[in-house]
Amino acid sequence: MARNGVAAASAPMLEVDGLSRHFGALAALTDVSFQVSPGEIFSVIGPNGAGKSTLFNVITGLHAPTAGRVRFRGDDITGLAPEIINRRGVAKTFQITNIFPEISVFENVRVACQSRAAVAGRLASLWRRPDVDDGVVALLDAFGLTARRDELAENLSHGEQRYLEICLALATEPTLLLLDEPTAGMTPGETRDATALIRAIVRERGLTLLLIEHDMSVVMGISDRVAVLHFGKKIAEGPPEAVRTDPSVIDAYLGGADD
Repeated sequence: MARNGVAAASAPMLEVDGLSRHFGALAALTDVSFQVSPGEIFSVIGPNGAGKSTLFNVITGLHAPTAGRVRFRGDDITGLAPEIINRRGVAKTFQITNIFPEISVFENVRVACQSRAAVAGRLASLWRRPDVDDGVVALLDAFGLTARRDELAENLSHGEQRYLEICLALATEPTLLLLDEPTAGMTPGETRDATALIRAIVRERGLTLLLIEHDMSVVMGISDRVAVLHFGKKIAEGPPEAVRTDPSVIDAYLGGADD
């Protein structure tokens, strides 16, 4: 059973089945399979170059797979356009911060909220609709960005920009949230705070989280289960403590590529 009480036997939120992705002669992913249950926090780890970001890009439609299928809530989403996958309830942040630097923090989040409202068919007078603004305010408050709402996004600290990007993803009201290295570049204190905040928001909103993260303290502290990739192949999967002591995982980190 997952830490938040989700039964392991529940129907999967996400199914990755035999997923492969080749770039010419390079096999970035080879026959990767796993399932993520509703409400679960599932982390994907591995040395740099292991295929983690490629996996996220295939799941979210940025890359088409060479082989295999991706199913979300039982529906096959393999190869669909990213915007269609997002509309179905899948949102992703990027390893490199992806925000609108030259507009305010508030307007960054409002643009994302508007996109969701537009998809829902509420096109009229979106720019000043109270319900859209209320959603923006709630997200900024959750991430401690209220006092920075009128600041240009480019003037935020690195940690604040990472928070803002998560706000943009959450503004689309996803069911499944994919976070790619959300604590990258943060200090140890910022990392601890970010980990606690992400965990709390995922639980409060009833989200399912798929996480890529290099910091093992984050992975071990937040995850229900962990999968390990090495040279594009899954070499281990299980609870955090079991994965931490798996000989193949130890070998991959100590004796494998670090590119």
